Amino acid sequence: MAARAVESTARARLAVVVVGSRERWCYKWREIPTKDEFETLRENFTEDPWFCSRRPDCSCEDPADIEYDNSRIWVIDKPNIPKPPPETERLVIMRRDFTKMDTYYVMPNGKRARCAGDVDKFLEANPEYQTRISPSDFSFAPPKVLEETVSNNSAWKAAKAKKQDKANTSSAQK
Repeated sequence: MAARAVESTARARLAVVVVGSRERWCYKWREIPTKDEFETLRENFTEDPWFCSRRPDCSCEDPADIEYDNSRIWVIDKPNIPKPPPETERLVIMRRDFTKMDTYYVMPNGKRARCAGDVDKFLEANPEYQTRISPSDFSFAPPKVLEETVSNNSAWKAAKAKKQDKANTSSAQK
């Protein structure tokens, strides 16, 4: 299982602090050193699952690299999401209310694609990329936010209360 643990910064932006995978047999969370390695692992997860023995300095007997707890917000990526095509970058951004994440791709021209239609428009406007980039190379499936790791976060509680107040106000006006 591929996962990311994210932590709030002072400006309410979120940064990936740990990219990891849960080992198939011992179920311990292991840090994956680079984003590229994580993307390769996620792309091939079903056919080529991750085992502790893949790392030369690691075994199932070793303690977990990171513990699943409420000290950070955890999100789980779907397996087998393709690696971003060359000259593109996949961005996953958590919403301020911590309810879900949005997936974008930064295209070679620097603009963000938010859906498959944006990729099609980019390829129509830039035919020189049609031999290198295919719409099937993109997945806009967002990771799932694990609510139990968010619910103790004060920013999440404030956002949830604000959302509830807004819902109560709009239902009272009807």
